[in-house]
Parts: sequence; C-alpha cells; structure tokens
Amino acid sequence: MDDIIVKTITRLIVPFIQVYGIFVILHGHISPGGGFSGGAVLGSSMILFTLSFGLPMASRKIPHKVTSILETSGILWYIIIGLAGIYLGGKFLVNKEAGFFMGQAGELISAGIIPLLTLGIGIKVASTMITLFHTIIEED
Repeated sequence: MDDIIVKTITRLIVPFIQVYGIFVILHGHISPGGGFSGGAVLGSSMILFTLSFGLPMASRKIPHKVTSILETSGILWYIIIGLAGIYLGGKFLVNKEAGFFMGQAGELISAGIIPLLTLGIGIKVASTMITLFHTIIEED
C-alpha cells in the first residue's frame, strides 16, 4: 500500500498497540485478559504493520526465523514451568501445593506461576499469528 496517511498512522499507533498487548499479558491474572488475548493484540499489531508496509519490510522487522524461535520458546517455557511443579513434588502445572509464592490477591506479584504461564502463551500466540499471516501472504 502506498498511502502515506495509512503508513504514518500505522507508524504512530503500532508501538501503543504493542505496549497494550504486553500490558494485557502481564496483568491477565488480576484483570480480564491474559496470554491469549494479549498475544492476539501483539500479533495483530504486526499484521497491521505488514498490511501497511508490505511483507518485505515486515520480514526485516521480525524475520521468520525469529518468529519460529519465539513459537518454540513460548511452548517450551510453558512446559518447563509445568515440569517445575513435578520437580517440586506436585503435579504438572501445580501452583500453591508445590510451594510457589502466591503473594497477595489482586496485586501484580500474585497467583504463583500463572503470570509466567500467560507470558509463554502470549509469546506463542503472537508469533503464531505473525507466522500464519506471513505464510498466507507469501502464497499469493
């Protein structure tokens, strides 16, 4: 797309969308949101960038190799956190019973491993959305 207005607005708004996506991921355990919805917001910001500037520019911004690594690391992070519960004497993804610090309800540092899990989910969802969209565009 060669529209200067769309490119200018996209350049201005994408960082704010990404900050909001990170906020949703990090605060998902104390407010509506979480890893999936925050990851969808992050992925959508890069889809907007791709639609405005084209696939070559978006691929320079976040290459396919990086999204592949993020997809893998997001799910590995989730599995490693889940296995930590087993290592500490509980079940897979166990939280309080394994002795994780639960904090005070309603505060940012609370909910044990749930914020860590939502981080992994957010990374996985965002990178998968970007990869799928770039793959679909490459086929056209």
